[in-house]
Amino acid sequence: MLRRAVLTVALLNLGYGVFECAVALRIGSVSLFADSIDFFEDTSVNLLIFLALAWSTRARARLGMLLAGILLVPAIATLWTAGQKFFSAAPPDALSLGLTGLGALAVNLCCAFILARFRSLSGSLTRAAFLSARNDAYANLAIIGAGLVTATFWPSIWPDLLVGLGVALLNADAAREVWEAARKEHKTAEP
Repeated sequence: MLRRAVLTVALLNLGYGVFECAVALRIGSVSLFADSIDFFEDTSVNLLIFLALAWSTRARARLGMLLAGILLVPAIATLWTAGQKFFSAAPPDALSLGLTGLGALAVNLCCAFILARFRSLSGSLTRAAFLSARNDAYANLAIIGAGLVTATFWPSIWPDLLVGLGVALLNADAAREVWEAARKEHKTAEP
């Protein structure tokens, strides 16, 4: 059941990641770009978990440490994209930003719901998948908020840029949590 769940989550993430990346590039959104990269990272994490579930606890713990590094990729990509945004004064289209964020929220809540019952099984691996989906739902709420703020109060690059940087911080914290869980598993696993 867990293998089917992570495969389903991987496919949902891949599908919406492609869509969200296209929208982000079209409207010039840092937060949507960061979130689309995060969807691709979630796809990778869940596919690796799908493959690793049959491995020993020690091997899964090592993979958990690798996944902690993979969780940092969206944070780094976001920082790069945010740096590029400083050269463009045009805010993203607020309606596209908000609606795409709403779609991402629906996908991530679905993924978090699928993974919630497994979050304490298989240690750091399923924890990585669940934390990623949960954090993404928080990020999507912020993206929707950035769209609303841009449309109604502050039509500038800043709401989108600030949310993008917040997404980077969420991913960095998730990477830290997964690293700590994987290190603990590795220490307690039989050789």
